[in-house]
Amino acid sequence: MTEPQVRRRAAARAAAEPDRRVWMPPFLAALAETSNVKRAAKTAGVSTSTVYDFKRRNQAFAREWRAALCEGYDHLEMELLCRLREGEIKRAPGAKTGVRTFDNPTSYRLLMVHREEVLKERAQRANVSAAEVRAAIERKVAAIRARVEAREQAGRERDDGDDG
Repeated sequence: MTEPQVRRRAAARAAAEPDRRVWMPPFLAALAETSNVKRAAKTAGVSTSTVYDFKRRNQAFAREWRAALCEGYDHLEMELLCRLREGEIKRAPGAKTGVRTFDNPTSYRLLMVHREEVLKERAQRANVSAAEVRAAIERKVAAIRARVEAREQAGRERDDGDDG
């Protein structure tokens, strides 16, 4: 294929593609809200193939996509946490009133996932250097040594008192 043919094809493809300045903001907003690519594409008025093709070709858009998807998953997680905290009202067949139920196993699993994230975040916020970690460890070791030595000294004094 000659260079002019390549240029014509690229120009034809660009002309056929929807203007990304128009569809990208509503797509990313809908993706952050729904975590659903198909629904987000429909909201933005483009096909899923358009958004996936652009994602493959544009690293900045791929990063924004991931960020929007993470935000969407955060929303889903918060909705689930709310449901797990407040419980769900379930009505038994034939009953006039419902009973509030809680999904404890799912709540526990979600709590464990959050615990890991919280620990990571705390470590990042602390931003402690290796020298500070070493100094803290050395202080703890010195305190332990002092307690052991004090216990040994107290034992020797007790033994000396028994002899006399």
